[in-house]
Amino acid sequence: MLTRFDDYCIHQTTEPLAQPFTSDRNFYDRYWFNGFDKDGAFIFEAGFGIYPNRHVMDGHFSVSMGGVQHAFHTSRRAPLDRTQTQSGPMRIEVVDPMRKIRIHIAPNDTGIECDLLFHARTAPVREDKNLMNEGVRTFMNTTRFTQFGFWSGHFTINGQRTEVALATTFGTRDKSWGWRPVGEPEAGAPGLLNGEPGVYWVWAPMHFDDCCTHYCTFQDRDGKPTQEGASIVPVYADSSAIPDGEDAGVRHLKSFTHKIHWEPGTRRAQGATVTLEDKTIELTPLIDFQMLAIGYQHPTWGHGCWKGEEVFAAESWNLAELDKLDYKHIHRHQVVRARMGDKVGVGTLETVCFGRHTPSGFKDLLDGAP
Repeated sequence: MLTRFDDYCIHQTTEPLAQPFTSDRNFYDRYWFNGFDKDGAFIFEAGFGIYPNRHVMDGHFSVSMGGVQHAFHTSRRAPLDRTQTQSGPMRIEVVDPMRKIRIHIAPNDTGIECDLLFHARTAPVREDKNLMNEGVRTFMNTTRFTQFGFWSGHFTINGQRTEVALATTFGTRDKSWGWRPVGEPEAGAPGLLNGEPGVYWVWAPMHFDDCCTHYCTFQDRDGKPTQEGASIVPVYADSSAIPDGEDAGVRHLKSFTHKIHWEPGTRRAQGATVTLEDKTIELTPLIDFQMLAIGYQHPTWGHGCWKGEEVFAAESWNLAELDKLDYKHIHRHQVVRARMGDKVGVGTLETVCFGRHTPSGFKDLLDGAP
């Protein structure tokens, strides 16, 4: 199981690098990206992951614009060589680590293609570890960093090419690894959490002219955080000035809260307020994005699911026609206008809430907001 990576002095275990340190079936290593026009004309997102113990590599790319969302999906048998980040016509290329990364989808018969380059604006910000147990078993143990940046390049949907301008297209990316529930469900006894299933996650990275802000919270059904953090992140006009590794200039805040303004009868945000110490940020949605399009809660293109030796496909949705309380459509991203005092910025608001969440007024698995 040796690969070219084994010639570098980067081993962390006694095994070759292609072999994960755990035999947990759900071990993964994954990229996620988004980019959006500052005025909300479009948002695109991409995900690309490898699940070595499931023998799967998969990728997704999706664009939401004009009330329609288009999605590209691809999957293959996972290669041993981790430098082979390509599935079908989709390829992820690390041009300059932590500074420039390219997403490329070659022309193909789905009509979806792109050539997009992420330019870092900040150093990566490492989030608190996400560790969750079910009885004696750890079913989630992940590390993730978030990074802010701009995009250049283009994407094409069914022959319509959209240029992506560096000055007006903001974005965020993350990289995560570890293990979490993915792929086909495991057999055996039902998990202890099945008695009252529930997830509450809010994530809100924002761009301003002179800084970026980062906030996230994972909460239990009573609103108690199991993971939470907030920071103010320095920005750099020249990516060569970004510090290597973690930036000592990041301010990790001690006091922060949030409130989602839920649309009545739904689990969709119609706005939000994030308070970071003495700063209040008001978030106003500009455009919607369904996370279904990049694998989340997808009935056939879920993360880590076996689809075949190498396959790819595409689909589209009219966003106005979707059932707002359908399980598949609860997990959303929204491009939002952010106002913090006299500063005006733009960013992403992610919300996903299944099950009871008492602070929000949700009582059942999928009831709407009061």
